[in-house]
Amino acid sequence: MTDLAASPTVTGIDRSLPRLGQGFVWQDLHVGQRMRTFRRTITETDLVQFIGVTGMLEAIFIEDGYEGAAMAGRPVPGALTYTLIEGFILQTMIQGTGLAMLELHQKILAPVQVGDTIEAVIEVTAIRPTSRHGRAVVTSRIDVHNQHGAMVMTYTATRLLAGRD
Repeated sequence: MTDLAASPTVTGIDRSLPRLGQGFVWQDLHVGQRMRTFRRTITETDLVQFIGVTGMLEAIFIEDGYEGAAMAGRPVPGALTYTLIEGFILQTMIQGTGLAMLELHQKILAPVQVGDTIEAVIEVTAIRPTSRHGRAVVTSRIDVHNQHGAMVMTYTATRLLAGRD
């Protein structure tokens, strides 16, 4: 067995190889294209870590059975639902190609609670190439659904995406 780290013949990584997990460049997308994310069940740990790091220490999130709550169960902040879905999008659709979030319009339609499973459908609604560096402004509608198929959130994201070299 050869120790590659100590070998003087190793010349580096072949940059022509396809990169695993590379997101779409804007030329790979088209208006009307739809795709869906993976599903994810929101846990108590997700809620506790999220409210701890963001400071969203409202009684409805930190006290199980809070008597002033508008609903039963363990509701989670809409921001947690949004960030989990954005995590899927960043890890898959725009990994390495997303350059900037330019605009976001969000509407929360129904509560999400600990134990709910969420997933999203993304639809590309507009693509506008820019005059600089082969980039484009890409707008998508993201509809988030729970395990029952109910839409719990919808948002429109406008992002700057890289193009092919």
